[in-house]
Amino acid sequence: MVENYMADTSKRKLQLGEILVKHGLISSNQLKDALNRQGQVGGQIGSILVEMGLITTDDLLNFLSKQLGVPSFNLLKVDVAPEVLKLLPRDRIMAMKVLPIGVDENTVTLAMVNPNDMISIRDIEFLLGKNVKPVVVPSLQMEAAIRSILLHPDNRLTGESIEMEALKTESKKAPALISLLRYLASSNATDMLLTAGVPPSIKFSNDIKRASMDALTPSVCEEYAKEIMSENAWKVFLNKGDYDLAVTYPEIGRFRVNLYRQRNSVSITLRHITDVLFSLEKLRVPNWVKEYILMPQGLIIVSGPAGHGKTTTLAAMVDFININRRCNIITLEDPIEYLHKHKKSNVNQRDIGLDTESFYEGLKHVFRQDPDVIVVGEMRDPDSFAIALQAADTGHLVITTVHASTAASTIERIINMFPPHQQNLIRTRIADNLLFVLSQRLVPLKKGEGRVLACENIINSFGVKNLIREGKTHQIKSQMLTGTDEYTSLESSLSKLYSEGLITFEDGLQYSENKQFYKDTTKVV
Repeated sequence: MVENYMADTSKRKLQLGEILVKHGLISSNQLKDALNRQGQVGGQIGSILVEMGLITTDDLLNFLSKQLGVPSFNLLKVDVAPEVLKLLPRDRIMAMKVLPIGVDENTVTLAMVNPNDMISIRDIEFLLGKNVKPVVVPSLQMEAAIRSILLHPDNRLTGESIEMEALKTESKKAPALISLLRYLASSNATDMLLTAGVPPSIKFSNDIKRASMDALTPSVCEEYAKEIMSENAWKVFLNKGDYDLAVTYPEIGRFRVNLYRQRNSVSITLRHITDVLFSLEKLRVPNWVKEYILMPQGLIIVSGPAGHGKTTTLAAMVDFININRRCNIITLEDPIEYLHKHKKSNVNQRDIGLDTESFYEGLKHVFRQDPDVIVVGEMRDPDSFAIALQAADTGHLVITTVHASTAASTIERIINMFPPHQQNLIRTRIADNLLFVLSQRLVPLKKGEGRVLACENIINSFGVKNLIREGKTHQIKSQMLTGTDEYTSLESSLSKLYSEGLITFEDGLQYSENKQFYKDTTKVV
């Protein structure tokens, strides 16, 4: 543990990592990450910190020099003639991790990983008949320099050749998890995929791009998983084969993580969650939504495929209520992604698996918590939905998401959760309590670098209520194509995005449900 590692340093010489923490170059959490990495791949802690991008080579050399009391040297700036290198036999260079980099009449300048190794220094002084002037160098640079000498024994040793060898080795190593997280957080990618048998992959607007490095091994993927999870969570994962959680790295950000087993190995999907709660306007959610989400009771459903921003839209709705109402909000999430501060409202966020066993268990007891607004991350079973309908019917605003392809099919999807003998009653309860359904897609922007929201909606007007009660929800889609206030089709939304120059005609066509209607209503320019 880092706490034990850092304890009572006054009674002994500080370790390099402790010095760097003391001087503010890294945090104790970053040191902990580096120590975990060292436990996985070995090596010197200083070189690992450089490899992870937490300090620069110059930082490392400066502190190595202070710690060891000898000058430092950056081998990436070296230029050594072959005759100088041949002062020492190659087996001595490899065994002692030393390298002659300069010589005059009386002295040889010796690059060393451990310049306090007096036995090696005396050995070399006796062998060469010269005084040794030690300089400290990073272990990764020393290893790369030795490989370069072995491959090209008759060539000059230059900083360029050492750097090339270092890059070759780095490309073969599995990257540190924290380096991958830092890259994901700084990129415009939506997800990072870690799977045995292929390199780390990132997802841009539904296209996968693989990193230029070796494929990950099953053992590396397992180490990544253990680094993210607690021991108890790891045991649950081994039993279930799937696990969702959210983790926060203070220096990087918050991530949603899904772990699952495939081909007897562990795969991981990572999504960076921004600290900023986007407004409804920023997300391009229709402005009329604000009127409905401030109502005291009813049912609001956000639907769409996985990965198309339902959770982000839900978070924006909660934030709008939080800013504009004084009420008690209870959320049930798996896992908690966006963290809400208490503004005008109290926001109580419950994590499935940590704060309550399941969505159903959380909903079963929610009425005792005196909620005004109940937010359910996802409706997955009829029992949970029955309680949600009861809540909407008894003076609560309920907001939830459902996986469904269209707004109309969302309603049918819910009804079909229930056995046939209950479906007429459920139709009536949905018709009585539904406020609106918002079905959404995220479409790649024409200029790249992100996606934009396209959505269709059904507002539960008098006409919609009748269609739901009579089991004629299939007629809603045809009504939507006429473009009334109660219905807005996905195709109309896509056509508008195209006319604004935000998406290409081809992307709009790809995401359309009714492709002919989209073609007929979109003026191609």
